[in-house]
Amino acid sequence: MPTQPYEVLIRESHLDTFGHVNNATYLTLFEEARWDFITQNGYGLHRVQELRQGPVVLELSMKFKKEITLREKIKITLEHIDSKGKISRFRQEMIKEDGMVATELELTFGLFDLKTRRLIDPTPEWKKTIGLP
Repeated sequence: MPTQPYEVLIRESHLDTFGHVNNATYLTLFEEARWDFITQNGYGLHRVQELRQGPVVLELSMKFKKEITLREKIKITLEHIDSKGKISRFRQEMIKEDGMVATELELTFGLFDLKTRRLIDPTPEWKKTIGLP
């Protein structure tokens, strides 16, 4: 299920001393896009705090393919790969204005219960939020 891209203008604070996006900043931007997606689908931070259940990243793999520099506009996509039991996998891409994929991220995550401090089975509300049947 591809989603509406999250758009970002790369600013000075995103850069490292080489003049391109800092490697840690990539993770921050990818996370912003995921929070934007779940918030738009009714499961933002307020809902996480209310239910005491929210997404937790278990594993990720990132590939840097093309440099991203100052004042470039990028789009970040999010796509569901699969879900098995308590675990789901998503793919995100940062796409440059010319359509080239600059960075790919695959992540594994689950729904975490803050009371029991454990992964739980996806609830119907969480499934709906991330676009699962």
